[in-house]
Order: sequence, then structure tokens, then C-alpha cells
Amino acid sequence: MSDAARFAAAGAVAATAWAVLEPLDRRLFRYDYSDVAVLGKFVTPGPAWRPLGLVLHAANGAAFGLAYREAKRRRGWSALRLAMLEHVALYPLSALVDRHHPARGTAGIPKLLTPQAFGQATVRHAVFGALLGRLA
Repeated sequence: MSDAARFAAAGAVAATAWAVLEPLDRRLFRYDYSDVAVLGKFVTPGPAWRPLGLVLHAANGAAFGLAYREAKRRRGWSALRLAMLEHVALYPLSALVDRHHPARGTAGIPKLLTPQAFGQATVRHAVFGALLGRLA
């Protein structure tokens, strides 16, 4: 397996693990926020949202794995550091989901600019980054 394929696969696996852990953190934080729902319900309002959301989430993880490969090579950054930087930098874009997502307010897509959603996203990115670093 090539170096790039290994990092992409590690990102896809880490993103899939994130998706598997979502029900647990949704109970822990008592907040119904799901990245899989945000992605899947953006593509379709029908019952295929969950598998499509999982595929999109894994694809995002693979792309992030490739970005991590470059950040590690060029800057020596850890996957955890890159994941947390991405989280903090892009979290404010949740305002766009809150205003414009076609399924906002449905199951899995509550208001995202809240302390609970920020906490969930922080934990998710930390788990993702740690797992990506371990697998890559």
C-alpha cells in the first residue's frame, strides 16, 4: 500500500469510528447533533441519508488523512493538532448550517452554535485525530 493510500485509509477508518461513537456522545452531552446527519440530510431528505452521510463522512476523513500526510511531512504536526486546528478554525461555519441547511431542526441537526455542540465536536475531533495518528 502506498504512503498516500495508507493515510487516506487511516482517515476513512478514523472518520468511521467517529460516526460509530456519535450515539454515545449524543447521550453523554444530551444533545442530538450528528455529523452524519448533517452530511447525509444535505444530500437527500429521504431514508438514504444515513448511508450517504456515512460515505461522505468517510470520504472527508480520507481527504483529511491526505492533508495530515502533508502537514506531518512539511511541518511535523501531529494528527491531533491538525484535527483540533481544523475544528477551531471551521466551527464558526456552523452558523451556515444553523441558517441554511435544508434539514435544520430535524433529528441530528439541532442548532450547532451551542456549547453542547462545540463540546461534542471537540471530543469527536480529538478522538479522530488520535486515531488517525495511531493508524497512519
